[in-house]
Amino acid sequence: MSHHLSGPNLRPPAGDARLDLTDVFAFQAPGRPGHTVLIMDVNSFAFDPGGQPHPYPGAVYRLDVDGDGDDRADVAFSFVFSEPRDGAQTVTVHYATGEQARSPEAAGDVVLRDVPVTFGAQPYVAEEGWLTFAAGLRSDPFFADLEGIGNDFTWTGRDTIADNNVIGIVLEVPDQILGNGPRIGLWGRVTVERDGRWVSVDRGAHPSLTAYFNAEDAKDEYNAGNPEDDVLKYRDLWVKVLEHTGGYTAEAAADALRTVLPDVLHFDRSKPAAYPNGRRLDDDVTDARLQMISNGRIQGDGIGPHTDLLPVFPYLGPPHS
Repeated sequence: MSHHLSGPNLRPPAGDARLDLTDVFAFQAPGRPGHTVLIMDVNSFAFDPGGQPHPYPGAVYRLDVDGDGDDRADVAFSFVFSEPRDGAQTVTVHYATGEQARSPEAAGDVVLRDVPVTFGAQPYVAEEGWLTFAAGLRSDPFFADLEGIGNDFTWTGRDTIADNNVIGIVLEVPDQILGNGPRIGLWGRVTVERDGRWVSVDRGAHPSLTAYFNAEDAKDEYNAGNPEDDVLKYRDLWVKVLEHTGGYTAEAAADALRTVLPDVLHFDRSKPAAYPNGRRLDDDVTDARLQMISNGRIQGDGIGPHTDLLPVFPYLGPPHS
């Protein structure tokens, strides 16, 4: 699967679906040259009949952007949701640069305050200066035959995610806000305050990494980590995984992992977005990961992208009933 249910034993991180980072996307804004779309999908409550749509109030949902290639945040957008009241909820957006972008708390300038979070079909689009923003319940754009993957790649022909919803956090910003050069790195993170300190309970950028590569007892540590440490901590372990799943040589496995370690989604905005250069909503990342772990022996699951994607902001389709 993508980054859904990224805690141990296919459970949400910290046991709470509201804290689950499910996907990260980056692509050029259609029909708006010089602008980039960033999307962070969270809250895999649709997997859990006892779940509910409201994001975790007070948690810091964050998109980190690296503009100089050192795998550390130079720009950060933090999103903090209010307590739900009578079914309604708002979100405040913070924008930070430099050292403030590396703070575990929501730091920097408040660029939007108390924006309504929508749970119906019509999104609320907020515009303030250079930022176009929306947050709310949307159709989950990820697509995969997860049942087939879990049954030793015996395909069912059914898209497990077809009727699921997520909370979509969508931004459209001028390119220069994210960095001077065309290349940026991007990852998402979710942190909560525990006993007076902020703890990262989920993080990631590339789809389907922790599900395939990390042992169950290593997932919490991975979610708490930082991309700058990924190569040192995980390359040798993940090389062994690829040797086992795909019959790679150690050298070939290490070379294949260069795309996903560190866990930063690189996007050269001078070139069209197509995973792994950024990620569009219709990129078949499931097929890409299946090909990677199998060394090309498994080409894909036969499931295609969803047809409810929008050609205009916020791009994610309306939520399912």
